[in-house]
Amino acid sequence: MNTLSQTHTPSNVDEQRLINRLAWRLMPLVGLLYLVAYIDRSNIGFAKLQMLGSLGISEVAYGLGASLFFIGYLIFEIPSNVMLHKYGAPRWIARIMLTWGVVTILLAFTKNATMFYVLRFLLGASEAGLYPGVIYYLTLWFPQRHRVRMLGYFTLGSSIGNMVGAPICGYLLDKNWFDFQGWQLVFIVTGVPSVLLTFVVLLWLPAAPSKATFLSDDEKRWLDDTLEIERRDAQKVEKSGSHVMRVLTEPRVIGMALYYMMLSMSVYGVSYWLPTLVKGFGVTNTVNGLLNIVPWLAATLVLAWLPGKLRRGNRTMGAMLAAALIGVVFFLGSVFLPTNTLRFIALCLGAPCMYLLLPCFWTIPPKFLTGARAAAGIAAINSLGNIGGFIAQNLVPWVRQASGSVKAPMLIPAACLLIFAFVTVVLMRKASRDV
Repeated sequence: MNTLSQTHTPSNVDEQRLINRLAWRLMPLVGLLYLVAYIDRSNIGFAKLQMLGSLGISEVAYGLGASLFFIGYLIFEIPSNVMLHKYGAPRWIARIMLTWGVVTILLAFTKNATMFYVLRFLLGASEAGLYPGVIYYLTLWFPQRHRVRMLGYFTLGSSIGNMVGAPICGYLLDKNWFDFQGWQLVFIVTGVPSVLLTFVVLLWLPAAPSKATFLSDDEKRWLDDTLEIERRDAQKVEKSGSHVMRVLTEPRVIGMALYYMMLSMSVYGVSYWLPTLVKGFGVTNTVNGLLNIVPWLAATLVLAWLPGKLRRGNRTMGAMLAAALIGVVFFLGSVFLPTNTLRFIALCLGAPCMYLLLPCFWTIPPKFLTGARAAAGIAAINSLGNIGGFIAQNLVPWVRQASGSVKAPMLIPAACLLIFAFVTVVLMRKASRDV
């Protein structure tokens, strides 16, 4: 019998009330961090609509520059997450916010392709560690059975970021303030919030339950006991005595990274190309931004509602399989349906399928990784998996150029989600054999 199932909540601690209070105290801020991060990631797709002409570079060259973000991310993410584990979330996340905000603003002053490439690489290096760092941070606060719901709330930041960022970026592209072109305003306006949030993180984000002044001693003790039992269960799966950095060569970690890469290619391929695809409908930049709200609004509604329904029983893997297969159908529809309206509806229905997969996926690694190994392992999975973003932002413009069709790049998320579904079936069969 699983040790966790033998735990009990002390009579003076209401588990559900405690978890809900933690969610209200922590999730709005960490969700806001990811929201701002995603605005700073998605702004590149809108800035492209003017920046190509301003810098005099090709679509493929721009895609390469945009994708260098993921190389900086890959190189620095694992060291960044290890530093977060060492120095604590508040100080390290504040450092991340400050540096990436400054680099985003500097992108407004890009003069040529070389400067663009350097700054995109530095942006990735600056932001490295935020996403896996927050995922690791949540494992310090929430038991496994509540984690998919919290990760769903966290992932809301990315869909809301796309939803909020789209009309802002579209609006700014049509403006010319203080002799700054629209694409320059996009980087300045979207970079300032992350700089300001630096101070909010330092003042408001607690490092761990033991340092949380808003928790009683009984609540701290219950959290410590429950999470310690889960850590012991996970340690039984780990190889005894394994070194923290040796996690990088573990087959399970590498397998999870390749699995996540398919999802990363889908998400970044769609978010990068969607403004260009909608622009092909013949709309203005402002209308383009408004239309880009719709798919991310759909994703936000699904993330706000569905992950909390999956915490009972063994529903997570089944939900992942269903979401991946439905996403394949809709992204194929976005290419082959006969009218712009139908293709856009298909995109709006495909986006929630991708985003539901994110919180579900991130419940898997903590089942076999704990402590500093969890910080390094989650960072490894995320950074290696995010190579999918590098591939997508180079592959998308190449497919566009090779096919001559602005719609054809949407075959990429369809193919990736199909592979993701196949791997999910393999994992489900393995889990059924292990029961």
